[in-house]
Amino acid sequence: MGFQDTPEEWRVTASVTPFTGNKTSVRTDDVVMPDGSVHSRDYQVHPGSVAVLALDGDGRVLVLRQYRHPVRHKLWEIPAGLLDVPGENPLHAAQRELYEEAHVKAEDWRVLADIFTTPGGSDEAVRVFLAREFSEAEGERFEVSEEEADMEQARVPLEELVRGVLAGDLHNSCLAVGVLALGAALAGDGVDALRPADAPWPARPFES
Repeated sequence: MGFQDTPEEWRVTASVTPFTGNKTSVRTDDVVMPDGSVHSRDYQVHPGSVAVLALDGDGRVLVLRQYRHPVRHKLWEIPAGLLDVPGENPLHAAQRELYEEAHVKAEDWRVLADIFTTPGGSDEAVRVFLAREFSEAEGERFEVSEEEADMEQARVPLEELVRGVLAGDLHNSCLAVGVLALGAALAGDGVDALRPADAPWPARPFES
């Protein structure tokens, strides 16, 4: 099978959901361990997300700066958002997020990486896309609110973002994975060798 993650599911003897929020919830499962003992595991149940590394013709990445209350930081990030509809095509969701958060559209889409953000405490799965050949979208800008009303936007050279991640100056997981994956792709077989935008995603199956 090669060096890859494999699906597996240990037996659950009981499961409860003590908290249900607007988008996510918390679940407690009693899981049977290999030695036969049973232990409780608490985790966030998450619908999944998409993120977009948008790269312009000058090798700059479109980034957004947004306040994130749980970590009490303003973080530089790439456009991202939830998969609000079960079975939603992640490419369509990514195109929507790029339009809503940055008011741009892109012509060329590839899959950069599929990740589990915090597999020890959440089932969140994220697909990180590479979007190229982007331009200003037509029509009125999407009306933002709450934290998004304070967002800043910039275009930063890929190399500068890579240095920022390695220096410990940039902390957003999707940005870090995206810029490091793109750097590896460019140093390797090139972006044309990346998976197509409609590649299967077992963690969040979708309709084409």
